Amino acid sequence: MSEWKAKRFWKEAQVVEAEGGFAVELDGRPVRTPLKSAMTLPSRAMAEAVAAEWDAQEGEIKPVSMPVTRAANAAIDKVTRQHGEVAEMLAAYGDSDLLCYRADSPQELVERQAEAWDPLLDWADATFGARLIPVEGLMHAPQNPRALERLAAPVHAMDAFRLTAFHDLVGISGSLVIGLAAIHEVKDIGTLWRLSRIDETWQEEQWGIDEDARAQAAMKESDFYAAKRFHDLAHAA
Repeated sequence: MSEWKAKRFWKEAQVVEAEGGFAVELDGRPVRTPLKSAMTLPSRAMAEAVAAEWDAQEGEIKPVSMPVTRAANAAIDKVTRQHGEVAEMLAAYGDSDLLCYRADSPQELVERQAEAWDPLLDWADATFGARLIPVEGLMHAPQNPRALERLAAPVHAMDAFRLTAFHDLVGISGSLVIGLAAIHEVKDIGTLWRLSRIDETWQEEQWGIDEDARAQAAMKESDFYAAKRFHDLAHAA
């Protein structure tokens, strides 16, 4: 982890071709992950983004300002080693998907949820043959196992970099379907973020804004956008 604690010691970060992809070098020295693995990236675009983050550092290295680098580290050091477990954990969100748990009142909220979420459930059914059934209330209602299997298949098929991005898209939104809609670009990422916040927006309209909650939401929104960018970089040219 010394790499993260050091101060800037290099003059220039450069992208180079590497076996299996691209790498970033700092004055000719390859960047490695915290576990000292080779940071081999799947696309030149991702490598350029990582290099830009290193070049932007002044003085002490600040990982918080390096979201692409941090996500790449996670993909290599964590997700690659636990791919099956991570995919299974994310696929399990389908059985308690945010989009399936609806209010029974007031009618305006009921209608708002249906208008926002029903088209996404319809899309999942049309695309994957997986019909999830919405219920009223917060009590868990198991979904059709066959539908869950069909939604799990594309998750398990993701490589480690895409799965790393998908982890945040699903975890932050609370919805497997929203995560899948994001990577399939069913709607733009800003719209999907707002659709994931229907309940919170309703509460703000009724009771006013809680500044602490809004600050936390802003951090989550930033991470949600960053996850989509990382996914796009993973398969960019």
